[in-house]
Amino acid sequence: MTAFERGKLTLIMELSGCGTALVTPFLADGALDEAALVRLVNWQIESGVNFLVACGTTGEASTMTEAENARVIEITVKTAAGRVPVFGGCTHNATSEAVARARKMAKIPGLDGILTANPYYNRPGQEGQFQHFRAIAEAVELPILLYNIPSRTGTNMEPATVLRLAELANVIGVKESSGNIAQITEILNNAPTGFKVFSGDDAMTLPVIALGGAGVVSVASNAIPAQMAQMVQAALSGDWAKARAINRRYFRLMQAHFSEPSPAPVKAVLALLGHGEDHLRLPMVPVTAATRQKLEKLLGELGLLAHAASNS
Repeated sequence: MTAFERGKLTLIMELSGCGTALVTPFLADGALDEAALVRLVNWQIESGVNFLVACGTTGEASTMTEAENARVIEITVKTAAGRVPVFGGCTHNATSEAVARARKMAKIPGLDGILTANPYYNRPGQEGQFQHFRAIAEAVELPILLYNIPSRTGTNMEPATVLRLAELANVIGVKESSGNIAQITEILNNAPTGFKVFSGDDAMTLPVIALGGAGVVSVASNAIPAQMAQMVQAALSGDWAKARAINRRYFRLMQAHFSEPSPAPVKAVLALLGHGEDHLRLPMVPVTAATRQKLEKLLGELGLLAHAASNS
């Protein structure tokens, strides 16, 4: 193992808490809004978020070119400036292409790791998924965080496959978005020491942490970073009364972020809170007027609109 590998793996071994699956801000003409991205990253870190994931599902990575993905990750890493770890999303359904992109991504200075999801559309079996992820892991020195999201990709990565992959030196954890608590429990009960399991669903954060998980990769923390970071830290510290109280207060907002295809609702929420505009790229479209009204009403009930107005 090289010194680079040892340094990165030491950093990632301490990875825990609330990570934000960052939205990607766009301008009205569809171009990247680089200034808004810088503001978003700074706000996230200043609010106490523990790590960032750029160009994942929430970041609309599938609508961006490879060059745009690299640019978003570069800006995120540069803005974070070592204050928190940054992972870059790198998913493709052709293994050779995923490997090629991972190798290019690994050359981005300062990037701490790669998040890579199940191959989509092909719907490979367990052996195909194992071979796919192993090829990516063996192609780069960076730590790899697996991403199991069968609702998006059409295929589930079963616990036995995750545990096989956990034996690879730089596969350091999994973002679990299956929603299957029994499956997540099986991974947690059998994973090697130090292997990280993060909830990929805000609503599942506390149950996953209670079972031994390391935290969450959150959509909600785009809009309420301080609250999500505090909730996760409370749970990890064993202050379940505080964690449950925060969860209870903001649970409706966590769920509302999926009232229409994500990330349209959370982008609408960010716009309502004064953090940019809710421009998306086709085939994603902004939320309906009815949904926007519901989101605004909910934010008002939570007292977040008044807070946003006071900071404007």
